[in-house]
Amino acid sequence: MAFLLLLVMLTACAATPQDLSGKMFTFPEETQTANVRLTTSGQDFNAVTVCLRSITDLARSHALFSVSTPSRDNAFLIFKGTANDIISVDVVNNGARFGGQDYKPNTWHPICSTWDSESGLVQLWLDGKPSIRKFTGGSNITGPIVILGQEQDSYGGGFDRRQSFVGMITDVHMWDYALSSCEIQRYVDDRNFSPGNVLNWRALEFQTTGRVLIENKQLPCY
Repeated sequence: MAFLLLLVMLTACAATPQDLSGKMFTFPEETQTANVRLTTSGQDFNAVTVCLRSITDLARSHALFSVSTPSRDNAFLIFKGTANDIISVDVVNNGARFGGQDYKPNTWHPICSTWDSESGLVQLWLDGKPSIRKFTGGSNITGPIVILGQEQDSYGGGFDRRQSFVGMITDVHMWDYALSSCEIQRYVDDRNFSPGNVLNWRALEFQTTGRVLIENKQLPCY
């Protein structure tokens, strides 16, 4: 009975949103398993904004943010390709490649992307600098599974270690609407921005699998 009570308490604790302010997820090695699964506040979206900060020394391709649905493995995917200056954003399996990106290794980068189904347009911001807007089209994103650290080739799985993320990720937010450029700049500057209403780093419900660490942010010393 005591064991069952402890199990119930641990399960409840794991399901409780956590304030990760000042924290980061560390993915310390290339694996086919290590990931963080994030729980969204809703299950049906006709527009999306995702923002996060990440650092890595990877020269190969890797996933930065992966959303799948039962019918689309790349429902919303932010993916760094092998080419140094290209980041792609896929929406319901239609991809847009954004060139000329100054994605330096061993550097913290704030990365944001917006999409809405009405216009079908997607846009990328790297270090606060907007890309051109590109058309992907796409219908609603329904029944999403959100994964950090891996790229989903099936609903909640199909991971490939050669596309896994190695490094640190923090300040993950997701909204069910397209943020304006000024709102994105406030996120980049970490200045009075409204936290995500779908995923909120300050009240995040998540589950880790494999070797993923929750550590304090490494802040500069003055």
